[in-house]
Amino acid sequence: MLNNKKIVVVFPAYNAERTIEQTYNEIPKDIVDDVILVDDCSKDDTIEVAKRIGIKHIVSHDTNKGYGGNQKSCYQKALDLDADIIIMVHPDYQYTPKLILAMASVISNDLYPCILGSRILGKGALKGGMPIYKYIANRFLTLTQNILMGQKLSEYHTGYRAFSREVIESINYEANSDDFVFDNQMLAQIFYAGFEIAEITCPTKYFTDASSINLRRSIQYGIGVLITAFSYFLQKRGLLKLEIFKPKPTEK
Repeated sequence: MLNNKKIVVVFPAYNAERTIEQTYNEIPKDIVDDVILVDDCSKDDTIEVAKRIGIKHIVSHDTNKGYGGNQKSCYQKALDLDADIIIMVHPDYQYTPKLILAMASVISNDLYPCILGSRILGKGALKGGMPIYKYIANRFLTLTQNILMGQKLSEYHTGYRAFSREVIESINYEANSDDFVFDNQMLAQIFYAGFEIAEITCPTKYFTDASSINLRRSIQYGIGVLITAFSYFLQKRGLLKLEIFKPKPTEK
């Protein structure tokens, strides 16, 4: 715990057997209360490795639900465990868990309800080996999103994120895509709900075992990002009424 708030780390995993142990070992276990791994029907020994290194909370999908579908299971399980702060870390070791303390501190001290680990602040992206075409696309998409959404984030595309329980309980993330655009829909929902988002400089690593999507999927993702930003723009002006921007349904 940190400031009497329970911290839960979630791993959205797919074929992560080679990197999950290294990622898990860097988690500051003196403050993190629980670690959840959601395995999205991996074809390797991700679950076996997770059990061996001591991860107690493992959710296994019988079919591949996609990156967004994986996160939906992550957040639901974290809420079930009464998490006050939920931190998503990719188990492919692209982002270092050593920033968990800093990110959790921001939320536990009620400074911001959401914080992103940004690869663009500083020189982390290119220094860490981000392909130049992805860097250029990242900058173009982020500029467009900031203009349409009236925000000033350095990037919307990092997978290193921390949320307060209030944020997760306030947005209708279950209505989002099960694909990669889920991340951007979630940020749009958070802004639409009136929450502020902070950022912290985050180093990154691009290497063989780090997960990455191909060019075709990247283009598909980029189109989805632009659609999300335009949808937010129109929703804010009362020209659209989309399901993803409605309040999260209350449980009966």
